[in-house]
Amino acid sequence: MDRRSAMKQLAILTGGAVLMPACDFSEESILQAYQNLNITQSNKVLLSQVTNTIFPGTTLKKAEDLMIQDFVLVMSNDCLSTEQQAGFVKGLKGWEDFSKKTFGKAFSKMDQKEAEEAIMKGMALEGENESEAGHTRQFLNTTKRFALQGYLNSEYFMTEIKPYELVPARFYGSKLIENA
Repeated sequence: MDRRSAMKQLAILTGGAVLMPACDFSEESILQAYQNLNITQSNKVLLSQVTNTIFPGTTLKKAEDLMIQDFVLVMSNDCLSTEQQAGFVKGLKGWEDFSKKTFGKAFSKMDQKEAEEAIMKGMALEGENESEAGHTRQFLNTTKRFALQGYLNSEYFMTEIKPYELVPARFYGSKLIENA
């Protein structure tokens, strides 16, 4: 082996050893688009499942097709106060464990009917805002509110379901005007 190739291999080995601590794959990265929420990709997938339960897509489009989960996250990031954001995130991160503990099954493993019942029972929970039940209720109510707002303001809904016309739109008079 000549000296030049030995030095080259030593440089590559040293560079790899220096970069190795930066390659930590044990923790899931936080999505940067929602800087106030600290949401991971798995949290976003869970939120997508919750919004798909609210809008399942039986007669209309699914919430996932309209990217309602992104709308919910943007609205939560931009429009909620710091305390409300903290409650929303705690409810989102604890929803899977809460459903497993309360209903005996993880939310991601439930079928449509079970998921609907879980959301209905979760929204009807009683408890203080600082408890697990309070965070769960806040998460579900916020998700429902913003999902409904996003769905009703989506391009799909405004063009295909209920076509929007600018004011003053049409006038359909019902009285016959007679000469006096």
